[in-house]
Formats: sequence, C-alpha cells, structure tokens
Amino acid sequence: MKNNKLTLLFAIFFTTLSMAQITKMEPPFWYEGMNKSEIQILFYGKDIAENSVIVSKPAIITNLTKTENPNYLFVTIDTKNITAQTLEFTFKKGKKTFSQPFEIKKRRPDSATRNSFDASDVIYLLMPDRFANGNEANDSSPNLTEKGNRNLPGGRHGGDIQGIIDHLDYIQELGATAIWSTPLCEDNDKGYSYHTYGQSDVYQIDARYGTNEDYKRLASEMHKRDLKLIKDYVTNHWGAEHWMFKDMPSYDWFHQFPGYAQSNYRMTTQYDTNGSKRDAKYCMDGWFVPSMPDLNQSNPLVLNYLIQNAIWWIEYADLDGYRVDTYSYNDKEGIAKWTKAITDEYPYFNIVGEVWMHDQAQISYWQKNSPIAKIQSYNSYLPSVMDFTLHDAFGSVFNENEANWSNGTIKFYENFVNDFLYDNPNNLLVFIENHDTGRFNEIYKNDFKKFQLGMTLLATTRGIPQIYYGSEIGMAGDKGKGDADIRQDFPGGWKSDTNNAFTNSGRTETQKQYFDFSKKLLNWRKNKEVIHSGKLTHYIPENNVYVYFRHNDTESIMVILNNSLNGQKLNLDRFEENIKGFTSGKDIISDTTLKLNNELSIEGKTALILELQ
Repeated sequence: MKNNKLTLLFAIFFTTLSMAQITKMEPPFWYEGMNKSEIQILFYGKDIAENSVIVSKPAIITNLTKTENPNYLFVTIDTKNITAQTLEFTFKKGKKTFSQPFEIKKRRPDSATRNSFDASDVIYLLMPDRFANGNEANDSSPNLTEKGNRNLPGGRHGGDIQGIIDHLDYIQELGATAIWSTPLCEDNDKGYSYHTYGQSDVYQIDARYGTNEDYKRLASEMHKRDLKLIKDYVTNHWGAEHWMFKDMPSYDWFHQFPGYAQSNYRMTTQYDTNGSKRDAKYCMDGWFVPSMPDLNQSNPLVLNYLIQNAIWWIEYADLDGYRVDTYSYNDKEGIAKWTKAITDEYPYFNIVGEVWMHDQAQISYWQKNSPIAKIQSYNSYLPSVMDFTLHDAFGSVFNENEANWSNGTIKFYENFVNDFLYDNPNNLLVFIENHDTGRFNEIYKNDFKKFQLGMTLLATTRGIPQIYYGSEIGMAGDKGKGDADIRQDFPGGWKSDTNNAFTNSGRTETQKQYFDFSKKLLNWRKNKEVIHSGKLTHYIPENNVYVYFRHNDTESIMVILNNSLNGQKLNLDRFEENIKGFTSGKDIISDTTLKLNNELSIEGKTALILELQ
C-alpha cells in the first residue's frame, strides 16, 4: 500500500513538472463552424519545441512550426466538421509524456452574420480609466507594476469595466447607440499605462479594469439595451512589457534595425511613386515610440496570430465592431490580409481604421475599394476610415466669423466636395474630437452656441458620428498641458466626487444646458433614416451661412448653419430644387415651425434643423 502511494506521488510530481512546460496556450480555445477552421495554436514553455506532439481524434495536425526559440511550438489543426468537444494534445520527450486539453466551443447562432455599427449609430468614445470607478478593489493589481494613483494626472485613476456597466443607462439616455472604448487588454508599462495602447497580453483584460468575464458581461449588458460594443484593436505594435517581446519567438517577430528605430510618421511613403524604399521602410517598420515594439505583419506567424486573436475576441466577447489604431503604419499588404480575413469571417462586420492624414485622396487610399488605391492595384479591405479632414475643419471654422475664399463654413463645403474620392463616404467616421486631439470645448472656450453649431453638423451630415466622453456636459481640457488634461475624469464616476454629472440632479446648470441639447439632438437622430442614409445636397456658403439638405423619397431635412456673428436673411428661391413644394419647416431644437416663404431669417452663430412639411 505504501509503495502504491509513493508511485502515485511520483506520478503527480512528474505530471506537474511536465505540465509546467506549457505556460501559455494561445488561443486558449476555438469555436466550431468557423470559416477559419484551420487554427494555429501557440504552445509556449521551457524547451517545448523539443517534444513530439499528437492530437486526439477527430482532429489532425496539418502543420508543425518551430522557430529559433525552442520555447515556442506552433501546432496547426483543422477544425472543419469537428463539433464542440475537448481535444487532447499529447507531448512526448523521451519517456516523459504529458497532455494539454484544447476546447472547441459551441458557436453562437448566426454569429457569422452579426450586424455591426453603421451610419444609423452614434458612437460614444470613452477612456475606461477616466470614465467611472465601479470596483475600487481592482484599482491596483499585485501582478501589475503601476498602482492606482488618482492624484497623478498621468497615472491610473481606477476607472474600470464595472464603471462602464454602471452608467450604460446614462449613455443610452444621451442618445448614443454604440461604445468605442480605448483598449482594455493588459498594459504592464511601469508608468502612463492607463491609455493601454502598449499592451503586454492581448488575450487578457487588464486586471485593473476587471476580467475577461467582465468584458463579456459588458457586451451582454449593452446588447440588452440595443447598444453596440466596438473594441479598439492595435495591430501595429505591442508594449515593451509584452511577454513575447521579453522572449521573442523569432528575431523577425518585431521589426529590428537592429533593435529600435523611430518611425518617420510619413504615411504618404506607403504609396508615393517618387518615394525612396528607405523612407517607406522607416514609416512601416519604424517603432511608434521606444516603449512600443513594432510588429512585423509580413511574418506569416505574426499575421496569423493577429488574425486569430481578432476573430477570437469577436466570438468570445460578442463584439459589434473594431476600431484599429494607427492603421496606416502597418505593413500595407499584411494589414489588408488581416482585415480581409475578419470580414471574410463576418461579412457585415464594420472596421474603422485610424488614418490620421490631412488630404481626402490620401485618406481614401485606405478605404475598401478606394478609387485612388485602385490606381496601384491595392485594396485594404477596410470598410471605414476616420474623416480627419472634417475634424481639421471643426477645429477652426467657428472662430472664423468673417468668411472669405478659404475661411469659414466654406471649409465644410470643400470637405464634402471631395466625397467623390471615397468609395463609401456614408461609412466614414465623423468626429469633432477624440482622445488624441484638442478638446472642442477648450478650443472654443465653452461657447455654447459654437458647441451647438458643431454638434448639429456632426449629427446631420453623412457618415457615422462619434462623440468624446464628457463633451456632452461641457468638459474641456488643454492638449498643450499634456494628454492627461484632455483625458480628465468624468465628474461623478468616483464616490468622492462632489459633482455627479451622470444624474440630472447632480449636474450644474451649464452641464444641464450641454446635456439637454445633446440628448435632444441625438435621440431625434436615432429614428431618422433620412439622416442615416439619405442623400446629401449642399449649397455654396454665402455670408458664412452653410445650407444643406438630407433627403430621400419620403422626407427632407434642411440644415442651416449661420457661422456669422450677425443675423442673416436667406433668399429661399436659391434652394428651390430641394424645398420644392414644402411650405414650412419644424425646427427640432426649439420645436417652432417656420414658414418657408421667400425669405428666412436666422440669428448669428445659430443652427436650424428643419423637418420640411
């Protein structure tokens, strides 16, 4: 009996010792019925590549890839026609063997045909660390370096996933229909980690935000309210604390020069017919900053890892879309394959890429089926891009009181003139500001009339409007003082806050003014198909007054933006082709009805949104 116990103890000891060889398995599981049925599983552990490996039936290993680092083994199996079950991988080295389970999970019904965000939505962009602290117990983590410190402007302030869940009703009341949260995966940088763009584990939610299960719960709670969840995905780089950077699978997993080289940030080198190869390389391969190693998407193992990770998160968390950071810094062939793989799996899934450029033709190059990129036989397959040229106009127009050939509302007109350069201008993301730009209310010194002008255009023009947390209550912040100033905590998100702007009773009078206007405008927009998909017809601005119509076969909306300090009288004969037989218009903000006779008066720095009747 004693010998049997001893044998059992030795067996447990050696099994535990062998199992310790696998410290990471990614993806941790997969799903049945996927279009991407061939899955490449990364096994990581001390000298794992020295083992032979087999898998239980009905799975078959179709490929085995080793790198120069023996701690990595990439095992490919085909899951086609394999139903939900647990497979068993058996590793053997000499006389020692051990097993590792790998689960194939059941897939959600109609997962492949899930709907995504589009022009019927209003996206609410928030930074989780700065939005609301719903669980004070996770403000710091024993396994992560940077601890919570709300007194430090650039530190971790404690906002988390629970804080978002706690205030979903607020976002819904505002009239937003989707949430884009900046990244939530683990970022173990020693400092300034709250923005989470330097991720250290892309399969794990940062413990200071919560758990993977919390993220799933966020999506579930949002879907109960008909809200959509957009994940911020980073394909271009990871953080220097990423476990794979500390023990690289291969030298070429990251771009090496050797080691670090700074990107020149000149995205135009990606398609410049006169450009040098060196300049193009330093754009694509150069690191964004020293703390963010640049991923090599031209390495098939890297590319496949990123594709699988993106698809895994969609299935696991039931996501409704992606926003892709620094899209145009990636290897352009590699990122096109990444994007196509996702949209092949999910034909209706929308992905918007950050293409921070200041010319419509250059931005258009990165949108799917671009007539510009077609010249070079390139297709990014990216459905949506961010309209940065419109953002540029938003940052100056409302301070340009006296119009001339190039200033004032003519900037808006000239922006939309160039819509012919895009394959699908209605799928552009339009925005006044975001987490990297100057705050609109700071630029315009909290001038409420200018806020009304900006929000009116944002909510009624073509494209998908995105607002930045806190602007709807008048939050400002000076980018000149650093990023932390444009990423301040939302008032009321922490128990100690004396001002709670999440509730009507807790708002100041100024906050109420901003919120009530935003709420009325965005909730009106929710059910206006003519705004979501109607044609845009606009007129050359006169006297700093910009007039445009959104119209379809059943409805017509007339929008008037008077950016002049003075009241203006509009001769309505000029707009006859759109006014046609309509005799009046109801202003959706003031609820007043205006007669559409020969002339219409509008006060200075005022917007009108008229439902024509």
